[in-house]
Amino acid sequence: MAEKSLCFRDAIHLADIFMLGQVLYKKHFSGLAVCVFITDKKKLHTAPVRQVFRLRPFHVLVATGGGYAGYRKYEDYKLEQLEKRGIEVPVKLASKWEVALYKSVPTRLLSRAWGRLNQVELPTWLRKPVYSLYIWTFGVNMKEAAVEDLHHYRNLSEFFRRKLKPQARPVCCLHSVISPSDGKILNFGQVKNCEVEQVKGVTYSLESFLGPRISTEELPPPGNSFQQQLVTKEGNELYHCVIYLAPGDYHCFHSPTDWRVSHRRHFPGSLMSVNPGVARWIKELFCHNERVVLTGDWKHGFFSLTAVGATNVGSIRIYFDQDLHTNSPSYSKGSYNDFSFISNNNKKGIPMRKGEHLGEFNLGSTIVLIFEAPKDFKFHLKAGQKIRFGEALGSL
Repeated sequence: MAEKSLCFRDAIHLADIFMLGQVLYKKHFSGLAVCVFITDKKKLHTAPVRQVFRLRPFHVLVATGGGYAGYRKYEDYKLEQLEKRGIEVPVKLASKWEVALYKSVPTRLLSRAWGRLNQVELPTWLRKPVYSLYIWTFGVNMKEAAVEDLHHYRNLSEFFRRKLKPQARPVCCLHSVISPSDGKILNFGQVKNCEVEQVKGVTYSLESFLGPRISTEELPPPGNSFQQQLVTKEGNELYHCVIYLAPGDYHCFHSPTDWRVSHRRHFPGSLMSVNPGVARWIKELFCHNERVVLTGDWKHGFFSLTAVGATNVGSIRIYFDQDLHTNSPSYSKGSYNDFSFISNNNKKGIPMRKGEHLGEFNLGSTIVLIFEAPKDFKFHLKAGQKIRFGEALGSL
């Protein structure tokens, strides 16, 4: 029955496209091409085609890219329905032209506009209807919020960044690494051959994601791979975990363990969607998108947490880093900027305790952990499971 309903929706979708294609047609009258809009065979308005279709390259680019992005959203929906039925979805990667077309959508500009809109103060009478619609759409649990009264939140930005009640997320003390946020586990495991998995079967380059080694670090022995350069202790392995934050999730993220942050690297980039469907479609998606990489060390060696931006999530905030400004209008493709938290006055960096507030997104995005640990480190996870901040990720 579910399969038949999917086919029916596909038919409706194609019928809609066909009907839209017939809304405009050309009619020659007195030697001039005329554009006629019709409804129930009644002529409503005519205008010269050259007046109606004054399209510029930018408009064509936005319309084409936006339409394709919408089509991909529809495809993602169909994949989600198949996954819910337990049907394994084969990996189908996007071609270079598809990626280029998607990147042509001005997602950075749209995300800045969305950020401005989020900060507009809503009238008191409008707050409850607007927030209630969002709660219903994304399944938000307001009983966990520190302030449940919807009239308290002056704008959407405040609502997105709502705090939780003190005991809503107890931090697990028995395990060495906890989840830094609410979300869905996309992938986890050992890093192999300098490649990290976004989702099962789709990888990205470890070096492209983190960027080159910091110049102040000691030079590694010649011939070592980038992965081997990150492992500081003999017998250790490199591990990773990817957590996707949906729009309805709690949007703050916390320290996953006790560690010291010594360096921040900010990559300006695209702001494509990072939902599981797109992550399965675009190889190295996380390397294309804007991201903030925090690196340092914990008791077992190298540790990093990366906050990856996404569409409408141009704003990534790190609480102790006042110099960080994401989704800036000045954007240089392929660039990055570094900032060191180690100075003459502070030679240990920024100490973070497990569960301590670290930063926040404006809507929802992705957290990627890449860290060094002994070979007996084990994750307590299943791919695709929902997880909440404070719950165990893994331990020795």
